[in-house]
Amino acid sequence: MTTIATNLQQVRGRIAQACAAAGRAPDSVSLLAVSKTFGAESVVQAAAAGQRAFGENYIQEGVEKIAAVGRACAPALQWHCIGPIQSNKTRLVAEHFDWVHTVDRLKTAERLSAQRPEHLPPLQICIQVNIDGGPTKSGVAPADTLALVRAVAKLPRLRVRGLMSIPDHAPDFEAQLAKHTSARRLFDQILALGEPGLEGFDTLSMGMTADLEAAIQAGSTLVRVGTGIFGGRTYPAP
Repeated sequence: MTTIATNLQQVRGRIAQACAAAGRAPDSVSLLAVSKTFGAESVVQAAAAGQRAFGENYIQEGVEKIAAVGRACAPALQWHCIGPIQSNKTRLVAEHFDWVHTVDRLKTAERLSAQRPEHLPPLQICIQVNIDGGPTKSGVAPADTLALVRAVAKLPRLRVRGLMSIPDHAPDFEAQLAKHTSARRLFDQILALGEPGLEGFDTLSMGMTADLEAAIQAGSTLVRVGTGIFGGRTYPAP
């Protein structure tokens, strides 16, 4: 068994244990393998171990990897854009990815809607929320989230699926839980409205390698794990 396959098994075990502790079914939480900075061969290894959904932060790298992996893997994998999206990159995202977790402006959503090819299914959208108000962080303010959700839900070729958050680092489980619970509360408030266009609003994307247990306890339906699967990252020198 490869290291990646072993790591995947361990992460799935953590998810199952966290679900049991929270009184949730193990299949209520999906695993997104964050493969940024790792080559296509690492994705192929993870796919061989049963992983189907992969997240990429860097759009150009992701597009190249999607093309390379697509020639090696069947059935097709599911690709999630989980990094910031510049205006000149929206077409690449619209044409190559299945999900986007980082929409925090209506302008970005409008470009994705206009550029999504007609022959592809609707692009699945999560609205990124700056849940703890960090001044340098991406994400819409919690107070403005509902308005953005409503606006994006009206756009063609997109389907709003839920919220995504990346809270600041917290030192322990209880502090992590408090941050994630804030996002869960906002998610529930929007879900309870039952508005037209939000029939598929079912995804709460939060939790990573270091805090997935707290995120699952709070109600996450999708955790984004990179180093726990692929190992530590080496970034190129600036």
